[in-house]
Amino acid sequence: MATITIPKKVTNGRELIILPKKEWERLRKIAEMKISQIELEKGLKKALEEFKAGKISKSFNKGRDLIKDLEK
Repeated sequence: MATITIPKKVTNGRELIILPKKEWERLRKIAEMKISQIELEKGLKKALEEFKAGKISKSFNKGRDLIKDLEK
């Protein structure tokens, strides 16, 4: 196996990990899924807070009913 030396100035003194591209793509996909889940949880939390604060309107069967409610 070949040995590669990477100067510390390239990594700014931080650790560097080298792995196969397929493994990197798998890890990136997992990270993106976790970020999406965190964003979803934040959105749900905000929606529940708005609902509890009475900021959410009821559902409407007709567009004109929605417009009437918005005009209030």
